[in-house]
This record gives sequence, structure tokens and C-alpha cells, in this order.
Amino acid sequence: MGKREELIGRYADDLENKCGMTPDMDLLRKVTIGCGPSIYNADSSTIAASQPGELETVKNNFLIKKLGLSDGPSLMDGLNKAIETYGQSERNKYRPVVYYMLTKHFGKESVYG
Repeated sequence: MGKREELIGRYADDLENKCGMTPDMDLLRKVTIGCGPSIYNADSSTIAASQPGELETVKNNFLIKKLGLSDGPSLMDGLNKAIETYGQSERNKYRPVVYYMLTKHFGKESVYG
């Protein structure tokens, strides 16, 4: 099993056990691949949810640029909901897991079609 498949397994485990969701493995794999090499870097593989600048970056680079959503209060609401679902106290919020939840929340699975 390759490193990426190992990470996808870890992300699926987080979605099931920490977020209470049954992951669509095909979509999770595509979201993970879409994150590129950032998943292999300790700093960029996670989201620092307590830093407002980090949340703005996720909003601008993922929600607006990648998913093609229009800027508005609903974006931060969705992002905060995903962080809350993952658990505020959860130290490692993996980027692909948060991106997966956001993709599902906003119904943008077609971006990864």
C-alpha cells in the first residue's frame, strides 16, 4: 500500500470515528488527490482552525477558487460547521477531511466528477 492510500485510510477513519460520517471513498480519494503534495507535509496537511487567516485561506483558495462558490457569509458558516463536526478540540484537522466535508456540505461533488 502506498503512502497516499495509507493517508486516505486515515482520513476515512477520521470521517467515520470523529465526524460520524460514512465516507464516499471515491470522492475522498479525488479530494485527497486534489490537495496535491500538501498532504505529505506536516504543516500543510492540517488546518489550523484557531487561526482566522487559515480559515480565510481555505475560504478563498478552496471554496471560491476550487469549488466555484460565490463569496458570502454562508461560506464561513459552512466552514465553521465542518470544523465543529470534526471537533474543536481535535488537534489534527486533516485538510482532505475538511475539504471532503465542505464539498459534501455545499453539494459540489460534481467538481470532482
